[in-house]
Amino acid sequence: MNDKIISHEELAMTSQTIKISTRHVDVHYDKTHAIRGVSAEVPSNSVTAFIGPSGCGKSTFLRCLNRMNDTIKNCQVSGDILLDGEDIYDPKVDPVQLRAKVGMVFQKPNPFPKSIYDNVAYGPRIHGLARDKSDLDGIVEQALRRAAIWEEVKDRLSALGTGLSGGQQQRVCIARAIATAPEVLLMDEPCSALDPIATAQIEELIDELRQNYAVVIVTHSMHQAARISQKTAFFHMGTLVEFGDTKTIFTNPRDPRTESYITGRIG
Repeated sequence: MNDKIISHEELAMTSQTIKISTRHVDVHYDKTHAIRGVSAEVPSNSVTAFIGPSGCGKSTFLRCLNRMNDTIKNCQVSGDILLDGEDIYDPKVDPVQLRAKVGMVFQKPNPFPKSIYDNVAYGPRIHGLARDKSDLDGIVEQALRRAAIWEEVKDRLSALGTGLSGGQQQRVCIARAIATAPEVLLMDEPCSALDPIATAQIEELIDELRQNYAVVIVTHSMHQAARISQKTAFFHMGTLVEFGDTKTIFTNPRDPRTESYITGRIG
């Protein structure tokens, strides 16, 4: 291991519990080198935002954290990604079980063509988390409450999830993701398809969710990152340029590329 000088920001990070640690992560799609040597640490009980221009690799890197890239043909991931110190790419790790611990919410709300209840109950059912119907009812209610949508849907749980508004659908998808009792919640531009009112509701929800989860969000909105995250990572051309406290990244970035992106000169 190479000796290195630890910065004040890195020292502060060590005082928090690190949930996910990555070291020298590379991603290739055939001959395309999409991610280059990314090392970062995601703390528990916080929101970490990934920002950067379109095509910079932030979503690709996010999908490494729960092995969603396994589903993409000709995608190769190398390096170390540790969840609570354990290698998630170890052959002994079941990707399905991993994704129960590291939930994901996508850019476009994607409820199943099932009832609201069955959308949320899906994960607990397949993972055997409920002992009986009563137990499952409790898990569904708790997830919908945590996703701040229980009061809106409690009297129509048998209605199709696809019949809800965009913001409601996204909150049902968040409830579906947290119903398996994950430890990490990945969110890939969860507000990009929503109107400003629904976006504000999701942002408020994200701030509440970090009390129980490590939340990692990819966002195209620097204002959103500044509002809701405690840590920010700036990606550019497949590399992690800068990572640190959100306030520092936005007010006193160390790298000129970060400053250029934040001030609108690149991106």
